[in-house]
Amino acid sequence: MKIGFISDTHGNLDYTKDAIEYLSDCEKILHLGDVLAHGPRNKITDGYNPKDLAEYLKTKDNIYYIRGNCDADVDEMVTEKEISKSEDLLSWGDLTIYATHGYLESDNSRFYKGAENKANLVVNGHTHIKVLEKIEGIVILNPGSVSLPKDGSRSLAYYEDGKIFLVDLDTKEIIKELKI
Repeated sequence: MKIGFISDTHGNLDYTKDAIEYLSDCEKILHLGDVLAHGPRNKITDGYNPKDLAEYLKTKDNIYYIRGNCDADVDEMVTEKEISKSEDLLSWGDLTIYATHGYLESDNSRFYKGAENKANLVVNGHTHIKVLEKIEGIVILNPGSVSLPKDGSRSLAYYEDGKIFLVDLDTKEIIKELKI
């Protein structure tokens, strides 16, 4: 099973389409929050078009959403998708994923919550900074931001054949890979 991970699209239609097209062969895509709104601390990017992004996302049936700090009830209405869970434990293929946006808890509490739930992958967004590391047998992933990176490049991640791949969306090159 191939699974994609994106986060912090913040209403940018062009960049989100780019990411989803890159992940077009994924069976599932996990969006880790901040879907439509740019947020009061973020600049409005070229390509910011939350209305058309909502229409585009309506056509995608393989995306599962985690609620971010910039997501609102109206986002569910206009996308017709459930964006209400701030955290979830998912069993997809051979992965047990503890997923959250990442603003309600510390890195440590997120890790321990994943460990308590026997997750082999703990994922979050929120910081717009890419992370891919393994701690005590648990892979920690933040795919960075599709549209507003705070570490130099737009990014996403995917899981395939027992590995997580972190990808620079601007160059389409794999930045890092890690075995689960």
